[in-house]
Amino acid sequence: RVDEWTDVDRKRVMNDIITTMFNKKFMEELFKPQELYSKKALRTVYDRLAHASIMRLNQASMDKLYDLMTMAFKYQVLLCPRPKDILLVTFNHLDAIKDFVRDSPGILNQVDETFRQLIETYSCLSAGEFQLIRQTLLIFFQDTHIRVSIFLKDKVQNSNGRFVLPISGPVPWGTEVPGLIRMFNRNGDEVKRTEFTTDGNYVTPQREGSFDLYGDRVLKLGTNMYSISRPVETHMSESSKNLASHAKENIAPNPLAKEELNFLARLLGGLEIQKPGGSETGFRLNLFTTDDEEEHAALTRPEELSYKVINIEATQ
Repeated sequence: RVDEWTDVDRKRVMNDIITTMFNKKFMEELFKPQELYSKKALRTVYDRLAHASIMRLNQASMDKLYDLMTMAFKYQVLLCPRPKDILLVTFNHLDAIKDFVRDSPGILNQVDETFRQLIETYSCLSAGEFQLIRQTLLIFFQDTHIRVSIFLKDKVQNSNGRFVLPISGPVPWGTEVPGLIRMFNRNGDEVKRTEFTTDGNYVTPQREGSFDLYGDRVLKLGTNMYSISRPVETHMSESSKNLASHAKENIAPNPLAKEELNFLARLLGGLEIQKPGGSETGFRLNLFTTDDEEEHAALTRPEELSYKVINIEATQ
C-alpha cells in the first residue's frame, strides 16, 4: 500500500535509488577484489539503498522486501543453465534498470559505465571460475528457505521453501540433449553407441544469449517476474509470528571483523543518501495489507528474521 503515490513520485524514487546505487565511488569499492562479506553487511547496504530517496519503509516492510529480493536472486542463480549464465542474469537486471531511467541521460550513462566494467571484468573468466562464483553465491543463501507466494503458485518452489529444478526445456548452451552414450577406444575413435530414455523433455537451445552491451539475452531469469499480473494475497502466515528458535551468532572474535567494518564504511561512504528537503516528509511504502498488520509484524519481529511465507501484491 502507498500513500498518494503517483507516476512522478515513482519515477523520482527510481531515479534517486539508481543514481545512488551506481555512484562511481560505490561501484569502485564493489569491483575491488575481496572476500564475500556477511549477511549483516549486505543488509545494511540494502537498507541504505532502499532509503536513498523520499520513500520510507517500516522495519517490518523492509524485512519483507529484503527477503523477497534474496529468494528471487537465489532462484535465479540456482536455475542458471550453466555457471556463466549468472552474467546474463545480471545483464537482464541492468537492462531493466536502464529502461527505468531511459529518459535520464546522466543516470543512464552511470549504468552503462557499470555495464562496461562488468563485461571487462567477467566476460573473460573461464567456466571453472564462473562455477566457483556460482557456488560461493549459493553457499551464501544455503540456509535461506523462505516461501514466496508467486513461486509457490508457479510450482517452482515446494512447501518447504526449496526450489524445484526442471527436468525439461533447453539444455545449457554448448551441451547435448541427454539420451546417448558414446564409447571410444584408446585412439579416440568411436566404437559403440548406446541410447537411453530420459524422464525429461529436453531440447537444444536455438542460440546463446548476448554478452554485449546491447543484445538479446535469451535467458529469462532476472527479468520481471511480475510481468504477468497475478492477484497475489498480501497476508503473512500466522506461523511466522511464533518462531521456535533463532540462530545464535558465534561469540568468538572474528579476525576479519575489523576489515569488514572498514569495507562497509567505505561502501556506505559512497552512498549519497537523499534526505527529504523542506516540507517534504517522504512517501511511506507499506508491504502489508494494513498499518495495524505492519505494526504487529514489527512488534513480533525476531532478532534473526526468518519469515515462513512472503506474499507480495503484484497487481497495480
